[in-house]
Amino acid sequence: MIRLKEVSLRLGNAGRSSSVLFHLPSFEVEAGEAVALTGPSGCGKSTLLNLIAGLRRADQGQVEVAGSDLEKLNSAQLDRHRGMHCGMVFQTFHLLAPFTALENVVIGLRFGARTRSKLQEKATEVLDRVGLGNRIHARPHRLSVGERQRVAIARALVGDASILLADEPTGSLDPETGQEVFHLLREVAEEERRTLILVTHDPALATRMPRHFDCSGLVRSASTAARKENSPR
Repeated sequence: MIRLKEVSLRLGNAGRSSSVLFHLPSFEVEAGEAVALTGPSGCGKSTLLNLIAGLRRADQGQVEVAGSDLEKLNSAQLDRHRGMHCGMVFQTFHLLAPFTALENVVIGLRFGARTRSKLQEKATEVLDRVGLGNRIHARPHRLSVGERQRVAIARALVGDASILLADEPTGSLDPETGQEVFHLLREVAEEERRTLILVTHDPALATRMPRHFDCSGLVRSASTAARKENSPR
């Protein structure tokens, strides 16, 4: 389902001392697999997620997702691919304040290559699936933090994306609500055979995933990388 090989990406401004290099020799995930991305802040977890989603392009290497080489797609094709295959959940929800929970979830369908028929019916089904069947007409400011995250999860699920990309989805939640959201993501991914990639700082959550990938060392200063590349072998 996901394969990255010899991927490199320069972060920051070239030529400055703060410039850093992201380099990943190999990363593969099978369809239906659940993987936690772990490591300290700034180690490259979110960068890896963004590469998989096509939100960042690699400078070198190969990024294959759901059978497509992302480096060969133009911007419009990337948008279409992401809408079809990647459901994204963020720590800060990214809900649109003027719209209800239902309308926020319907938006997740409009970006895919699907007809607009029965959009509300589909969105209502998914909101019910995440436990918000009685809150579909509530706007974000009327929802608890945990409920907002459930709306964000529903938006990621509604398009039937084969891959769920969750970037610290429990980071802004209290421990109890965080556990509920974690269980919900795992449950849905397992029942519907979706691939789940979960970024987390919480080692307790990572150990409860079938597999975890340590991102420590993926990002280093460009000068250090150059010295290592030019050092005698």
